Amino acid sequence: MIAQEVAKKYARALFMSVREKGLVDQAEEQFLGLRPVVVDDDSLLNFLTAPQIPEDKKAGLVHAVFADKVDRLILEFLLVLVDKHRVNFLPEILDEFDRLVKIEKGILKATVITAVSLLVPEQEQLSKELVAKTGLKVELDLKVDPSIIGGMIVILHNEIIDGSIRHYLETIEEQLSSVRVH
Repeated sequence: MIAQEVAKKYARALFMSVREKGLVDQAEEQFLGLRPVVVDDDSLLNFLTAPQIPEDKKAGLVHAVFADKVDRLILEFLLVLVDKHRVNFLPEILDEFDRLVKIEKGILKATVITAVSLLVPEQEQLSKELVAKTGLKVELDLKVDPSIIGGMIVILHNEIIDGSIRHYLETIEEQLSSVRVH
């Protein structure tokens, strides 16, 4: 829970700064371009979060790796994360920043969990329904989880629509367990 709160605070600060300077597209490309470096290979994050490594060494590495690859504002943001010991939240900050940029562009990311893969026509129909519901362009993030048995779970930023068979069975189980039998 704390990771989400920290991510929202820092991502929002960066987003407001780049929007004010008219650098949203550039920041999106550069900052979100860090995702493979941070998420796919955790060695950089491990180095930057290691308590035994002095802060000046961490800052030096950030400068050496990113100074010629990102805008000064993003570089300073990364240095603030290192200085405030918040760099361990960088993956969550990247996700939140991505969400804010998409909202700015009128795009809503919807995570859709189904028991089996959706066919292309089903994806298109779901996308149309979500566009009608939200009024925004929808980007589907499709995941398969056989444990939901059937149906689907749709996760929007602030709403979860659980239409899974597992959810319905759990609801029935709760109702049956509350029935008193004499």
